[in-house]
Amino acid sequence: MGKLVIATRRSQLALWQSEYIKAELLKHYPNMEVELQEFTTKGDKILDVPLAKIGGKGLFTKELEVAMLEGSAHLAVHSLKDVPTQFEDGLVLAAVSKRFNPQDALLSNKYKTIEELPKGAVVGTTSLRRRMAIKMLRPDIELKDLRGNINTRIAKLNAGEYDAIILAATGIEKLHLQNEVKYFTPISTDVMIPSMGQATLGIETTNDSKIIEIVKVLNDKNAQIESTIERGFVDTLQGGCQVPIGVKATIQDEKSVKISAIVGLPDGTEYIKDEKVVDINSFESAGRDFANEFIKKGAVELLKRAEAMAFK
Repeated sequence: MGKLVIATRRSQLALWQSEYIKAELLKHYPNMEVELQEFTTKGDKILDVPLAKIGGKGLFTKELEVAMLEGSAHLAVHSLKDVPTQFEDGLVLAAVSKRFNPQDALLSNKYKTIEELPKGAVVGTTSLRRRMAIKMLRPDIELKDLRGNINTRIAKLNAGEYDAIILAATGIEKLHLQNEVKYFTPISTDVMIPSMGQATLGIETTNDSKIIEIVKVLNDKNAQIESTIERGFVDTLQGGCQVPIGVKATIQDEKSVKISAIVGLPDGTEYIKDEKVVDINSFESAGRDFANEFIKKGAVELLKRAEAMAFK
């Protein structure tokens, strides 16, 4: 194949990610022409409403998927946490990249940690998962919606609209924005369990054997194992951006994987949290099995209540 077209969002982070995948492809196929085709997605356009209230699933992927299905692009690069667990007919998750830093991070010009925030401090995040985690730690904190790209969010913090904001650490690190604020403090994944696939890139393609064969060189086995577990957990619970779910699979050694997960209400008043170690050879079913344990503890009913709270 002489030319490969990558569909990408226009945000600075999305372009970084697509350029990264382009560079990785060219390492393996130096004679191939790889071109980026830029799109603005629904999630990029609607900035005044929390994602949970406008559907969550597919808001950052739909336009890219249409381009692939219509034949104007061959693959799309996504933050895997934004990729729904079910795909449109004709599309597949062909590869996942190595995982970057999966932590969330606190950004502030006054306070280094969540613990240092004064009573009633205003913290910016629209993520229901992050809201739940913060309220579990500090129910006194005031949460305020925060939308826009990374630069816009940091600009709002620097303008004094928030005492602190919570973002994915990997985006800040990829764009070297740590010095835009006084304090950039990654939060332990034990304290704030990440979203499924957080800090992993998902490469989506059409169900074309030639394209799948080309991009499979990008697949990272460890990231595939971890993300398969995490996506299986979320898919079984039928959750996404609309409900507070955190799940992190961590390969411990050649034989075992630790899974940590939490589901609950956005205000942190009720939650189910657990962890277990599983055989690495069971990774294809481990996430679903763990989710079924949560279901037995009442996770489905709890998430229905969480969704109702999110849509108020």
